[in-house]
Amino acid sequence: MSMLVLREHRRSGNRMFIVEGRKMKKSLLLPALAAVGASAVLLAGCSGSSTPSSTDGGGEATGRACVILPDAASSPRWENFDRKYLQEGLEEAGFEVDIQNAQGDVAKYSTIADQQLTQGCGVMLLVDYQGAAEAVAEKASAEGIPVIAYDRPFTGADYYVSFDNMEVGRMQGQTVLNGLEAEGKDPAEATVVYVGGDPTDGNAAMFHDGADEVLAEAGVVPAAEPPGAWDQAKSQTNFEQALTSLDGEVDGVWVANDTNAAGVIKVLQDNNLAGVAVSGQDANVAGLQNILLGWQTATVYKPVKDEATAAVDVAVALLNGEDVETDAALDDGTPYIQVTPILVGPNEVADVIAAGDAAYDDVCTPDVMEACEEFGVTAP
Repeated sequence: MSMLVLREHRRSGNRMFIVEGRKMKKSLLLPALAAVGASAVLLAGCSGSSTPSSTDGGGEATGRACVILPDAASSPRWENFDRKYLQEGLEEAGFEVDIQNAQGDVAKYSTIADQQLTQGCGVMLLVDYQGAAEAVAEKASAEGIPVIAYDRPFTGADYYVSFDNMEVGRMQGQTVLNGLEAEGKDPAEATVVYVGGDPTDGNAAMFHDGADEVLAEAGVVPAAEPPGAWDQAKSQTNFEQALTSLDGEVDGVWVANDTNAAGVIKVLQDNNLAGVAVSGQDANVAGLQNILLGWQTATVYKPVKDEATAAVDVAVALLNGEDVETDAALDDGTPYIQVTPILVGPNEVADVIAAGDAAYDDVCTPDVMEACEEFGVTAP
């Protein structure tokens, strides 16, 4: 549940009221997909002055939504899910859509943005990559184009649409505690390593802080914390070095996402270290398989369709010249639309497949089939 507080917020010369959520403590394990809060967006068509929905320079006035995705390597979600849901949602609302992927290249990110702005954008929806979105937001703002920070926060955005990222981190911290408890280990005495995400991603700090909040409360002090990255190979190398420095002793690993967790798990397997608590995020195929096989304790499932729907709602409101009211704000005052994540252990893998966010044939390969049957994972 949330306690809502109405407060005034001023941004870019516009006056609006923000409904800010002061969240009460809630369960860290949400057992059913029906519990998802798909979006906390309230669209108000007649309150305050509207945000501009057409360009003042570069391109012609347009009802065109311009979207830039960051890469295809840090997570399979960007091309497999976000592109599809954003495209479908915006087109169904009657708007032209231009979605492009920077493919992990800051220079390409800038080039794509310049091309889009030249052709004209009514709104820009950007997933930041190593700070590249900030310069794009500055250019868009100069042309009167509203900017939505999608999934990752950055300076200069008018709105931020993402999951409740502190809660994601808290769920990950609880995952490690659950894994330690299952092995009968005292958190205050356990050897726990932190393997975080790329520090240039604003979400990475929230994941870390949320996890550390829960772990520290239980008495966990990280034994090692190598440099963070959204990269399986780097995370594998970094964790291997940390493990060596600990003389091969580890009881738990807070890992920021499933891709990084796969690297950590490879090291654990190579060293015959079973029963180590490992967290994750994204509910990707490898993560779900590792959970079923017992190498990963749980993952934080973030239904991409819910996040995309929330972003589409905001984009459509802006393209229609309407104001957007939200339920929270970042520390810098940027209005924050939060979507609810879900903790998934082996008993919830079937829910992810039933929702269409992972394919049964991809997850339940021959070497995982026995585990799928054990946990009731069946073809939809």
